[in-house]
Amino acid sequence: MPGRLYVVSTPIGNLEDITYRAVRVLGEVAWIACEDTRHSRRLLDHYGIHTPMVSYHEHNEAERSVELIEQLQAGASGALISDAGTPLVSDPGYRLVHAAAEAGIAIEAIPGASALLAALVASGLATDQFHFAGFLPPKQGARRRVMEELLEERATLIFYEAPHRVIEALEDFEMLMPGREIVVARELTKVHEEVLRGSAREVRADLAARDSVKGEFVILVGRAGAPPADDTPVEDAVAARIQAGLSRMDAMKAVARERGLSKRDVYRLTNPAGGSKIKRQGVRNCQ
Repeated sequence: MPGRLYVVSTPIGNLEDITYRAVRVLGEVAWIACEDTRHSRRLLDHYGIHTPMVSYHEHNEAERSVELIEQLQAGASGALISDAGTPLVSDPGYRLVHAAAEAGIAIEAIPGASALLAALVASGLATDQFHFAGFLPPKQGARRRVMEELLEERATLIFYEAPHRVIEALEDFEMLMPGREIVVARELTKVHEEVLRGSAREVRADLAARDSVKGEFVILVGRAGAPPADDTPVEDAVAARIQAGLSRMDAMKAVARERGLSKRDVYRLTNPAGGSKIKRQGVRNCQ
């Protein structure tokens, strides 16, 4: 009879944030697959758990999944954990769980801590609908494209971000979503836990004024609503976004979305002479 795969959530900081059931299961299984055995040893030692550990991370998950599936099929039950929180959520593990499901092995989730849910319920933003997008791309161009694709998403947006990129990300939110409420949660459940609220400009300024920015970050963005009134001439709004780093085409698209205009309207308003010139040239070419 095959064993069972347990997907076990572990604390994201405070070691007390683990369920009785998780502690029991981790002590009963034949092995525990974890990202970093040295990191997980602290948790297991704290609860007196002596189950053998095996490393399972993004660089070895393909070959290690095959080995673990074989052990499960042979009758040994095992547990999958990540360095912190719920496995598979922006962490390795999908490959193993998918393979176990394909092999007909029973999979049981042991729920627990999750940084995105902890940040959401503490944010004060709407919780009825939310969109978790994981880590933002490190390069500005790709990061802004992700943000642009989510401009009209009518749900609270949630992202993970590294400390050395959080200020850059907030600059992009300031440019592309200037009217949205921003919440940044840092070091959740840890000694220096902090939740910052305000506009992207305000939160960015707070972090930028510090000597250093450290910790694990969750960025939450209030859902899209009616676009704020903006009396800035369209050509000036486009120019401001170009100056901030957007291409001319991307700048026109952003302004069009914000103001409920078509791209053709924005082009016409920013290129009145060019539009006439094109028409005249077309007439001459037909003669």
